[in-house]
Parts: sequence; C-alpha cells; structure tokens
Amino acid sequence: MKLDLKIYRSYANERKIVVCGHVFRRRAQDTFNLNQKWYRHAKTVLKMFRIQTVKNAKVIFQFNDLTVKTSTLNDGYFLMTIPYEKSIDSGWHTFSITAESNNESVQKEGEFVKPFPGEYGVISDIDDTFLISHSGNVFKKLYVMLTKNIEKRHVFDGVVEHYRLLNRLGRKDNDTNNAFFYVSSSEWNLYDFIVQFTELHKFPKAVLQLKQIKNGVSDFLLTGGGSHDHKYHKINHLVEFYPELRFVLLGDDSQKDAFIYRDLSKIFPNNISTVYLRQTGKHQNKEVLKALQEIEKLGVRVCYFKNSEEAINHTKEHLG
Repeated sequence: MKLDLKIYRSYANERKIVVCGHVFRRRAQDTFNLNQKWYRHAKTVLKMFRIQTVKNAKVIFQFNDLTVKTSTLNDGYFLMTIPYEKSIDSGWHTFSITAESNNESVQKEGEFVKPFPGEYGVISDIDDTFLISHSGNVFKKLYVMLTKNIEKRHVFDGVVEHYRLLNRLGRKDNDTNNAFFYVSSSEWNLYDFIVQFTELHKFPKAVLQLKQIKNGVSDFLLTGGGSHDHKYHKINHLVEFYPELRFVLLGDDSQKDAFIYRDLSKIFPNNISTVYLRQTGKHQNKEVLKALQEIEKLGVRVCYFKNSEEAINHTKEHLG
C-alpha cells in the first residue's frame, strides 16, 4: 500500500483552527494537464472517483509549538477543530500533517487562513454560479466534465471581475482582502480540479467546503446530485465561526441555493448582508422569486441577475 495524504485549505479565527483532509491508499489525482486530449482528461476524471481511502489512519497536526493527534473517519476524512490561545496574525499560515497507517507514513504541508479584520465575508456556490456546468441537465454536465479539460471550461462573462470587487469591499490596504469561501455540492474528489480552475482564471483565493467523497466510478454518474443539506450546514457553521462578519452569499437558481439562503437569512438576519442569485434559464423562477422576496423582507439586499454586469453595478451602488 502506498499511503497518500490530501490536505485542504483550512481556516481559523481568534480562538480555533479548523483543518481537514483525506488519507488514501495510493496517490490521489492532484494535477490536470491543460493540453491533454479529451479521452486522457476523461481517464483523469474517472480516476478521481476510483480512489481508496484509509479509515482509522493516525493523523498528526503540527503548527508552531502545538501538536495534536487524531484519526480518520470511515471514509478516510479527518476534521480537527483545535483551540489555540496564542495570537495568530491575519493571512495565510503553513502547518504540517503526518499520516500513519500499517507502518507507512506520509507528511505534507497545508495552509490555513485567518481573515483580516473587516466588515464582509463572501460565500459562493460553484457550479452555474461562476463555473458553467449545466447542472440542470445531467447528461450534458457529465459530458462536459469528461471531455473538457480545465482550459476549455468556461466562466460567465464578468464573474471574475465581480468576485475581485467583492474581495476588495471595504479594503484600503492592497495587502488585505475579505474572507472568501467556495461551498458546493461537488464532492471532495473534485477539489484539485476546482483549485486549479480558480487559479487559472485568477479568482480570489478561497477555502473550499465540498461534499462527502465518493470512491467508485458508478458514483461519478451522481456527482453533484442528491441532498444539498450539507451546503446549509457548512454555511451555517461559517457564519457562526465568524460572527463579526456580514456575509455576501452567491448562488444560482438551478438547484436549491435560494431556499438555503432564505433559511440562513432568517436564522442570521444581522449576519447576511446580500444575496446574489444567477438566473440560469430564459425566465426567472417564480418559486425562487418568492424566496428572494422573503429574504428582502428581512432587510437583506437581493440581486437576481442574468448577467454579471448587473451584479457588479449592484455591488458598486449598494456595497461599494
């Protein structure tokens, strides 16, 4: 067995550090050749869904003079919420994780962010919010995933400009930016694909929160589907973790974002600043409109837009 370790971008506040990742039985796919043929790309994608995780692997976290030990869950996932009483500077910090199982070990470095003090945090969905994914058409979505490599996948016009604008809200110092999170119903299998894609298009650097990992090719057919409850719970956690921030939520009308954001706005009426929802069809969804009207009644700003230019203008007018 060749042990491998994947550490995901993690995060901290004034009191705690949260780190997470997976331990695998063999090397996990972590790079994508931008120029490879479609069939090689398809093989790479399918390989991501054929991984084997390691349960009960020993995991050792080290940061400065702090060492904390735990073990992986049944799906090879580890999640550590670590109290930390010493002062941590704002920005990105490096730590190390060592994984051990069956007399094998592997060590890698990870990073966590402590947001700079400010008013805003940003939480965005991924598929059909900024990455064109065709979530409403399962067969088209799978076809695009298998045949289009990273450089051939597309974002909506103007979306990068909008996200960079949101990243700078309330900022005068060029060295600081807002807390940014991408929360999606895509599985952890797609983590490296998403990271490379966002880096290629120069999106704000963000912490990702994805769905439970899958480990079979048959699971690939259901990728991004099923319940979206995890998005609600993970956003709920982030808002509670950073109570001093007012969050901007971005999503689209192809799935359940409007209803998740409505419920969160009711629970955190003073912590949700604005909801941006992309219209993915020819016409606005009537049920989505009702949900957004409920959000507006709470005093939360709403923008239901077809083109990113509308969202940009809304941000400049109401948040800039």
